Amino acid sequence: MPELPEVEALAEFLRKHAVGAVVGRVDVAALSVLKTFDPPITALQGRDVTGAARFGKHLALDGDGVWLVTHLSRGGWLRWTDNPSAAPPKPGKGPLALRLHFFTPEGATPAFDLTEAGTKKRLAVWVVHDPQEVEGIARLGPDALEVTEPEFAALLETSSARIKNALVDQSLLAGVGNAYSDEILHTAKISPFATAKTLPEDSVHILYDTMRTVLTDAVERSLGQDAARLKGEKRSGMRVHARTGLPCPVCGDTVREVSFAEKSFQYCATCQTGGKVLADRRMSRLLK
Repeated sequence: MPELPEVEALAEFLRKHAVGAVVGRVDVAALSVLKTFDPPITALQGRDVTGAARFGKHLALDGDGVWLVTHLSRGGWLRWTDNPSAAPPKPGKGPLALRLHFFTPEGATPAFDLTEAGTKKRLAVWVVHDPQEVEGIARLGPDALEVTEPEFAALLETSSARIKNALVDQSLLAGVGNAYSDEILHTAKISPFATAKTLPEDSVHILYDTMRTVLTDAVERSLGQDAARLKGEKRSGMRVHARTGLPCPVCGDTVREVSFAEKSFQYCATCQTGGKVLADRRMSRLLK
């Protein structure tokens, strides 16, 4: 799932490639992705693209007051093409969900595709006059790269959740997902099972600084990358996430995994839990 660094990089990519263009035809290949009907998707056609923004893990394109907002969810992605097919896509065929065509001042006709891999279709698109009309944006907590340390500490004090869950709770803190929370906790040497509101003051300070460093470094690695290469860039920078069974790059211990429901997280027992192996239960208390 794209998280803060990748979505910020996609927003910057659109600022460089789409801002200044005019929206042309909009092809909807999967009606299920549209979560709004007023204004209609056709309201974007003929509008100047005046900006692109990130709200947590939501990506938004400003069509001069009419916004296209998307949440790429677990399997979604944005693909830019300079030479899109002139023929409208056939609904229900392949991973394509939506295609947005552009006319640039230079006379080019590029487009971007919103695609989704896998059988579980969760990619969502809204067309709104104000991004705050999107429920998921309206309930976001402060952004992980904008929150101050006192605000961060105060947020944790309100949460009785495990710190792993607190970091990925978008209503508490916006932008961090499963992958970067693994990286942040590993770098900070904090157990995923630690309770947020009982973290010692020095641990909160370390966690805050680590969160900013990990996310800022990831954003810097991602900016300037072609949209198609961002996923690979994300994977290449991971220390423990999705590296189950491999050696920890810090201590050499085996990276372990806890699975629950449809997700899992990775950690290093030596670096984070004093050598204790966390219980791997599908009905983990992390679900609470």
